[in-house]
Amino acid sequence: MDTTRFERVKRVLDRRQTDLTVCLEDVHKHHNLSAIARTADATGCHHVHAVWPENQKWLTNNTSGGSKNWLETHLHRNIDDAVAMMRAQNPEVQVLATHLSDDAVDFREIDYTKPTAVIVGQERDGISPRALAHADKNIIIPMQGMVQSLNVSVAAALILFEAQRQREEAGLYNRDMLDARIKQAENSSEISHLKLHDSVRTEKKTSSPNWVMRIAASLVLIAAVVGVIR
Repeated sequence: MDTTRFERVKRVLDRRQTDLTVCLEDVHKHHNLSAIARTADATGCHHVHAVWPENQKWLTNNTSGGSKNWLETHLHRNIDDAVAMMRAQNPEVQVLATHLSDDAVDFREIDYTKPTAVIVGQERDGISPRALAHADKNIIIPMQGMVQSLNVSVAAALILFEAQRQREEAGLYNRDMLDARIKQAENSSEISHLKLHDSVRTEKKTSSPNWVMRIAASLVLIAAVVGVIR
């Protein structure tokens, strides 16, 4: 078993931030979904929330780099249910909406060492009025160009990595926040994965000579048949 990988998994789980999350409201393009999931994993989020139609598949396997396997994803029918769960998980959470408004503040002025949930909106229409009603603050990313909006996955990345920067400086990644039962389940899953990988690798090694023998025997048979025909 690859103990180095197992130890890495343990270190990652020990640094998970259960009080930092992102909520995707009707973000429907798979490359954006996958990119945000990847960023959430990279910055130590454990929970990801999404308002998502039931009849559509969540995340593709080819672009998220396996990040979705390390996140606890919560799918909701509407933003009310999503915010209710986020507040239930962290009663003191500050809900931030990425929205350009008169009262919006620079995203870097937010104290992300507090329990935080960031809502990002749909690619075309942005965040819904219903979601804005739940937000404690609106945040913006200052820009100097003609275009005053970013791709939703880029915006999410900037905000989450600012949160990571502040939390690292405050030493918050040294907390052990993840429930022991969750870590045990994740570790057990990883152990099973490693055992399966080792088993397949061992099987390949042991079966290789058999395949060589079969190929050699086939070649001998073909040569014999050719000789008879001649």
